[in-house]
Amino acid sequence: MPLNNFPAQFIVLFVIYTSLSFISCSDPHCVWYGECNSDGNLHKQNCVYNGTAKPLEDKPALKILLEWCPHFPNDGNVRTCCDPNQLQTMSSNLVQAAAIVKRCPSCLQNLVNHICDVTCSVNQSHFMNVTKVKTNVTTGKKYVTSVDIHISNKYVFGTYDSCKYVSVPSSGQLAMDMMCGDWGASACSATKWFKFLGSTKENPFAPFQMTYKFYDKPFKDFKPLNPHVTPCNESVNENSTACSCIDCEGSCPIPPPIPEPPKPFEILGFDGYIFVIILMYVVTTGIFLIYIWVVPNRLMVVARDEAEYGSPSQRSRMHTPTFPSDSPSNKNETLGEEGNIQNVSEEKTWFLQRTGNAFEKALENGFYKWGVWCAQHPWLVLCVGIVAAVGLGCGIKFLHVTTDPVELWAAPDSRSRMEREYFDRHFEPFYRTEQVIIRSVGLDRVYHNTSEGELVFGPVFQREFLYAVLDLQNKILSIGQKENKGLEKICFAPMSSVFTGTVNVEQCVVQSIWGYYQNSIENFNYTDTDPDGYITNYLDTFKKCSQNRYNVDCLAPYGGPVDPAIALGGFLKPGENLQDHPNYDNASAVILTFLVNNHNNKTNLAPALEWEKKFIDFMKNWIKTKPDFMDVAFTSERSIEDELDRSSHSDIFTILVSYLIMFVYITISLGHIRNSSHFLIDSKITLGLCGVMIVLVSVACSVGFFGYMGIPATLIIVEVIPFLVLAVGVDNIFILVQTHQREGVMPGESCAQHVGRTLGAVGPSMLLTTVSECCCFFLGGLSDMPAVHAFALYAGLALFIDFVFQITCFVSLLALDSERQSENRLDVCCCCKGSYSFEEANGEGFLYRFFKKRYAPFILSKPVRPVVLILFWGLFCVSIAVGPRVEVGLEQELSMPEDSHVMKYFEFLKDYLSIGPPVYFVVRSGLNYTDPTVQNVICSGQFCDSDSLTSQIYIASKRQNMTYIAHAASSWLDDYFDWSSLSNCCQYYPQNHSYCPREMPNCLPCRIPHNKMNRPLNSSIFDHYLQFFLEDNPDSQCAKGGHAAYSHAVNYVKGTNNISEVGASYFMTYHTVLKTSKDYYEALAAAREVADNVTKTINSDLSMKANETIEVFPYSVFYVFYEQYLGMWYITLRSLLVSVLVIFVVTFILIGLNFMGSVIVMITISMILANIIGLMYWWNISLNAVSLVNLVMAMGISVEFCSHIVHYFINSSKKSRLHRALDSLINMGTSVLSGITLTKFLGIAVLAFAHSEIFRVFYFRMYLGIIIYGCLHGLVFLPVLLSYLGPNGQGIVHVYREGYTPIPSSDIVEETSREVNIQK
Repeated sequence: MPLNNFPAQFIVLFVIYTSLSFISCSDPHCVWYGECNSDGNLHKQNCVYNGTAKPLEDKPALKILLEWCPHFPNDGNVRTCCDPNQLQTMSSNLVQAAAIVKRCPSCLQNLVNHICDVTCSVNQSHFMNVTKVKTNVTTGKKYVTSVDIHISNKYVFGTYDSCKYVSVPSSGQLAMDMMCGDWGASACSATKWFKFLGSTKENPFAPFQMTYKFYDKPFKDFKPLNPHVTPCNESVNENSTACSCIDCEGSCPIPPPIPEPPKPFEILGFDGYIFVIILMYVVTTGIFLIYIWVVPNRLMVVARDEAEYGSPSQRSRMHTPTFPSDSPSNKNETLGEEGNIQNVSEEKTWFLQRTGNAFEKALENGFYKWGVWCAQHPWLVLCVGIVAAVGLGCGIKFLHVTTDPVELWAAPDSRSRMEREYFDRHFEPFYRTEQVIIRSVGLDRVYHNTSEGELVFGPVFQREFLYAVLDLQNKILSIGQKENKGLEKICFAPMSSVFTGTVNVEQCVVQSIWGYYQNSIENFNYTDTDPDGYITNYLDTFKKCSQNRYNVDCLAPYGGPVDPAIALGGFLKPGENLQDHPNYDNASAVILTFLVNNHNNKTNLAPALEWEKKFIDFMKNWIKTKPDFMDVAFTSERSIEDELDRSSHSDIFTILVSYLIMFVYITISLGHIRNSSHFLIDSKITLGLCGVMIVLVSVACSVGFFGYMGIPATLIIVEVIPFLVLAVGVDNIFILVQTHQREGVMPGESCAQHVGRTLGAVGPSMLLTTVSECCCFFLGGLSDMPAVHAFALYAGLALFIDFVFQITCFVSLLALDSERQSENRLDVCCCCKGSYSFEEANGEGFLYRFFKKRYAPFILSKPVRPVVLILFWGLFCVSIAVGPRVEVGLEQELSMPEDSHVMKYFEFLKDYLSIGPPVYFVVRSGLNYTDPTVQNVICSGQFCDSDSLTSQIYIASKRQNMTYIAHAASSWLDDYFDWSSLSNCCQYYPQNHSYCPREMPNCLPCRIPHNKMNRPLNSSIFDHYLQFFLEDNPDSQCAKGGHAAYSHAVNYVKGTNNISEVGASYFMTYHTVLKTSKDYYEALAAAREVADNVTKTINSDLSMKANETIEVFPYSVFYVFYEQYLGMWYITLRSLLVSVLVIFVVTFILIGLNFMGSVIVMITISMILANIIGLMYWWNISLNAVSLVNLVMAMGISVEFCSHIVHYFINSSKKSRLHRALDSLINMGTSVLSGITLTKFLGIAVLAFAHSEIFRVFYFRMYLGIIIYGCLHGLVFLPVLLSYLGPNGQGIVHVYREGYTPIPSSDIVEETSREVNIQK
């Protein structure tokens, strides 16, 4: 924390001025000589003397004169208007002044030149006029109390220009902030500076009034003083260098011109990207229309040439594979025996197709046998399943749920995470922040009359408002005091040390406007009258302190400054920056900031967490009784994690209602009710409930398994995976049950055989979707992002377990339910029998009949199909056109519940934040800082390289709009050099030569030897006194003490003889104001670019001068959260592309090596994903880890919408593409609609009422989009695409029981031709 306890200390050097009343005379003479008085502030005042200059014979005094005033003649007969005492006073004060500006030699020398002339020139009477004198009552001698100094504008403006950019590394401010009084650097000018220097009223260090008169030509009898001025980009003499870039813009290398922003890609004045997409759409659509109009449509055949649809039993005999009976008479039957029907001759198929057919038949036969076995041994299967579920589920007790945002979003081996750990390991972690933002409500502005005119202040400067702020501040400071667990136990107190004793609450850093008044009502209410008769009050004090926060009258009780940009808010208009527009008077909010120490060891955080909990509780209660003229928002360091944890519980009821609705729908809709009298017989309530329980148990097993493995879960897993597994698992349940209902029992077929035949028919399709989805998710587990990684692993395993339970336990339950129904027993109460005899239900339900008679013929009719393709192709083109415009990031407030206090704080932060977060440029350990060559590539003062680390950061700060760096970095190395050169800074105990604070008695000055560059002489001296520097607190005697500013900035180890060796270190500056996610991750990217450039440049210099290298990286507390967004598009596209390719490979293998079918699945899924990304743009859904998880989930659900239909299409017995598309849409589309679309739609609808914005945006909106687009593509686009481009049938040999004669196709054509005429 930068600290300087005096703002214009160097002004004391003017204490030596005195002048004599000017007597018009051609011969110059003195106006003072010697010291005659010392006032109450120990200011030395000079004796009146109007004689000629006197010889200076005292050798120490002569040495001082020639050291500070080299322009004085040294001819062996030196005459001056000052005696040795005056020279000693001048020297002691110039030493302190040099501590501020000596880093720029020309500035210091220019300033000293006129001080030397005013103090000792033999021509004083030419440019000085004594206007007031007093008499010392003790000695009777007269002394000067007021003097006019005539000085040239050329000198004044030249000196100011050479000094106005000199920096103070410890604070990152300019020297003019300390040297120009109330004006500060931003409002200072050359004349204001000199007027302040001489004013006893404004400058408490001025010994008497010195009124500067600015002329360029002689005025009356006075000739203005005009010392030589050396520009800051030139050296004073051959032994010095020009001022560095950071202190003198003229010394900076000419930066390369700012590159012009890339011109947008345009064609004919339109957006080129959009133009190309439109052109592509028009051309491809035209080609397609020409094709379907001009080329004869060979894909459509007359209905009479095809086997159309009959009753469910007839369809099953035509194209549904049946399997050998398990009855004893059929045990020797195998595939290919007599009674089989071959749709396609094997001689006419090629090798790949034959291989695929064989693989498909093997899968069907395997699933058939497995289904029969499970149906024959249901209780054994269920018992084994229950044991497995309980065994895996017990792992939940070992589960650890991660709520730490760092653990959620940053990979352990990510750059930001590793850099954060390096920073925390070598330095103390970034302090914890407790903040309150208070804005005024209904208050008027404040008007204040001054000698400079009427000043207008914001409404927060009303007295009653500020009184209420102080009352709140005091109450916060008193939290925990009764239990002896107050803020002082945990606060950041930079001025505390082993020498200052126990920390008290006043030593805690509190950034508050009341710090300007030392938290004192008395100071706040103090009034005075200025020379013009205007009343000065607390507003004038604020004005003074906001312009120069290092003024000794403005320091807060903790001993340091209050940054007005932190203590106030709302004074910047949109587009303004702090450096150019510090209009603090216009503030509309007051901000209280309390800093608390952070620790790597989490156990040491317990007191801080306890205090923060009390702070939050206090603020919540205080807000209930706050004044009406205040609106308050607050946060604590723990608030975000607390609210994330609370948000996971706040919507539990909403999620449970969503699940309940889906459960009720599933259990009711599975049954095929013939009439009300058969309701409890035909219903599938128990079966549906068990199916849902299997889905939930599979999730529990997945969670339990990873609990055993020690892989932590996240809130996303709890919130998302049940939806995903329900979507996939319920779809399989509907397909199994509805296929079982439609494919009636064959003559002589047992219940187990019927169930086995059902599983044989749909098992390969279920396997296809499950393997595709699991592969997608397990590949997603390779993601670097922990949240995505954990979600993918948990989801993949849950889907696999769900599939295993469905083909085992659910098949057994289906067999038991079939026996119940065949025995006319009631659902739920299976012990009771119905009064009606069992009759096999007709498999055609309402949805099936609607698809068969209305929907499917319409969608696949000749005029509709081209329109469908053109519309979906247009939707895809629009989506890829707007997709790149999707914003990347996640606004912080979206993650909070609506009623969270943090939500309001984020809103206030955007409106009233005026300064960005600190950024540290960290230099890794390994450099030898005692080597001057290494020093020069780091520092920014004299003799330092123009492209040094701190110089490059300073140059970057000049391009804030590109680099997001607000100002130059603080530099411990530069301040250490200055500190070591000041004789009154370093002291030691003579007993053991260890560091001794200045306030301690019996301490001796260090007398540190220096080299020609005014730095510690050698490595041992450098290392030894560095420890002293880092233990020394700044004060009025030595503003350069490094303890407050750099005690955590240098990682050093005490070796033998208390010698410290520098390891890692950092150089701190600030980012500009950052408000949106884009601001944050662009600031990170810009800081890394600056650091990489620094590393490259400095290593290039070091390789030629020293055998060392340097590595610099930037660190700020938010980097670890926003790094993910730098490569979010790459991560997203890579994940989706790899997943799509995996789906293609798996589909290709599991649908019988059918290339075209796999391509169609891949195309459809890609279009769904593209449309969802387009929807994200239209619905303002940003791309981040949450939406990436949803996109990965969307791919899994899309497989369900596509693969079942494509698999059914390929294995359909129909001969034309059109009829196979119709067949697959009718038979499989109904299950997809009822199993996924309606189930999920009902569940998702409830999420619209969630309390959390993140639920409504990323779950309700995205889930709704996933279901709608998946349904449209699966049930509209895909059948049409298959009717045009679908693969040929596999020619699979379908197996029938011996003795069964298929129904002639002509009978079925006659039946269905009355219902459907595809040609129309």
